[in-house]
Amino acid sequence: MGREYLEAKECLTFIDKAVSCYHVVKNIETMLKEQGFSELKETEEYVVLKGGKYYIKRNDSSVIAFCVPEEETKGFHIVASHSDSPTFKVKAEAEQKVEDAYVKLNVEPYGGAIYATWLDRTLSVAGRIVCREKDALVSKTVDVDEDLLVIPNLAIHMNREMNKQLSYNPQVDLQPLMYAGSGENILMKKVAEYAEVKEEDILGKDLFLYVREKGKLAGAEKEMMISPRLDDQECVYASVKGLLASVPGQYISICAVFDNEEVGSLTRQGASSTFLKDTLERVREALGISRIDYLRMLANSFMISADNAHALHPNHPEKADPTNRPCLNKGIVIKYHGGQKYTTDAYTEAVMKKLCEEADVPYQTYCNRSDMPGGSTLGNISESQVSIPCVDIGLPQLAMHSAVECAGSKDLEDLIKIACAFFAK
Repeated sequence: MGREYLEAKECLTFIDKAVSCYHVVKNIETMLKEQGFSELKETEEYVVLKGGKYYIKRNDSSVIAFCVPEEETKGFHIVASHSDSPTFKVKAEAEQKVEDAYVKLNVEPYGGAIYATWLDRTLSVAGRIVCREKDALVSKTVDVDEDLLVIPNLAIHMNREMNKQLSYNPQVDLQPLMYAGSGENILMKKVAEYAEVKEEDILGKDLFLYVREKGKLAGAEKEMMISPRLDDQECVYASVKGLLASVPGQYISICAVFDNEEVGSLTRQGASSTFLKDTLERVREALGISRIDYLRMLANSFMISADNAHALHPNHPEKADPTNRPCLNKGIVIKYHGGQKYTTDAYTEAVMKKLCEEADVPYQTYCNRSDMPGGSTLGNISESQVSIPCVDIGLPQLAMHSAVECAGSKDLEDLIKIACAFFAK
């Protein structure tokens, strides 16, 4: 019999509901409101009080939540993660007929997905629409909650080399089948039905494919989490839980969830935007903190950039660095990069290790092999807007950017403990 891993189960429930970046933020907003957080709108004046709990959304796909201490604050403690995952985006005019026998969707890659993992799975569409409501435009999340699509593989009889080496052309091989028949405007009829709006009132849409498979615990002792979108919803969940479970000490506690990390963060709601900078500036103004004192606070602040890390692969141990080889269920991962794709330096490494020791949480280290380029994350990108000490960490996982990924059930608990300890300082 395995452990209960209650946090892992709750995280999988969170991910099951968070079928797009917009649903991630919607889920977070529900959790925040249940704990008494008040929404601040960027179009309105911020009223922020000591002891208060607040959140701000941008584009409905990024959110910053924060708690203000009762006493005078020394600075900001920030945990940052991202709401998006690799997928496929539905194009503006999407439906394609094939010889009056099929209707498929025209989609394009979003982020660096492992293409093969998306084939022969039941898929659907989710995201947001913008609708006409009298004289106003209203944004609504939408999930076509049914098994709607499949990207069928070509039979091996038609490609005898399939099991040797295969590359996929996104425009040819990765277009999902929606209807085995002939029809018109099928997708938007479905979207309007599930959004409970009139089809003609929909004026804009951001729709993405998602895997219908539900997350589950697996392994001999249920020590593994198998789920879509673990990167980076696992870190999102842990940081939100840490914020909700802690009372701020001498720092304003901030949980920042940015969109568009998987495509470079260069959007108004990404880590490279002014979202965090604008929020900090407006909060200090609302609290009556002078510009000089604000700069002093920034110098005394700290950020944890939380985005999952590559674990040692059981079938390909040679792909890991010789001496930095994190594994599932052995603790959080501190990430390093000589070219500064990760922000960790000697000081921020020391701060993180000390925090782990105080929270009784094990830690591991990750570096790329020196002959293999790795990915980047949002820590160094956000630093271009708000310059504060930052460490890059993550939870070890396998099959990163697959349609379904694998992580350790225990590691999630460790990150929640870290977030709680960090926000309570």
